[in-house]
Amino acid sequence: MHVKHFLTSLIVLLQVSNGLPLTFSPVDKKGIVRESTDMNIKFSAQSICADSTVWKLGSYDEATGKYFITAGGVEGNPGRSTTGNWFKIDKSGEYYKLVFCPGVCNFCKVICKDIGIHIEGGKRFLALTDTSPFLVFFKRA
Repeated sequence: MHVKHFLTSLIVLLQVSNGLPLTFSPVDKKGIVRESTDMNIKFSAQSICADSTVWKLGSYDEATGKYFITAGGVEGNPGRSTTGNWFKIDKSGEYYKLVFCPGVCNFCKVICKDIGIHIEGGKRFLALTDTSPFLVFFKRA
């Protein structure tokens, strides 16, 4: 396994404890988070890093064959230049799953996949998947 390639960007790690709270910002700016609607996801906590805490789809990683979810995205400004910053929440049985399938650009060709877990070096990273979506439930912070 190649872990050193992860050091070049801020990849979103999955933590077993309560972790950091997230903020969901819908594209329509009405403040109501609806299923299957484009939204930005960001960590609500302060960061000592210069990068934004908004989630985005990282570049394709050839070593793993994955697209990882990273920080450093742009909040708002829907359109062609920000397609990598938009995610959706879809119902999956009694749980929910996070999905990357942005609809903020009507003429853009985008990847549409669930977000799952990729384990490497004993760490769990969020990445796009075809097979095993990471199922979640939500609670208010």
